[in-house]
Amino acid sequence: MKLISFKHKVDYGDEWYVQILHSKYWALLQASVSWNDYASWPYIQIKSGTGSLLNLMFWAYKFGIDIGFCEHTWNFEYLKDLDGEEDTDYLKMDEC
Repeated sequence: MKLISFKHKVDYGDEWYVQILHSKYWALLQASVSWNDYASWPYIQIKSGTGSLLNLMFWAYKFGIDIGFCEHTWNFEYLKDLDGEEDTDYLKMDEC
């Protein structure tokens, strides 16, 4: 169990993630804040179930915030692929 983790992602804007008291599969609190390049109409979404006890999402213009309580952890392993640190073993043709 980890106490706190931070992540940052740049993809059509900036996104910052935080996970508090989390294991490999569950987190007590997860939150993200984003500022995107593209604007959208404002909305609020409240969700419960399907992997989370309570999830609140708010979006206005280019700013977004997402807070989840007692939910499945976000998987950040794919960020390595986006950052160019991907495993290139699939390019080896002599193993075929």
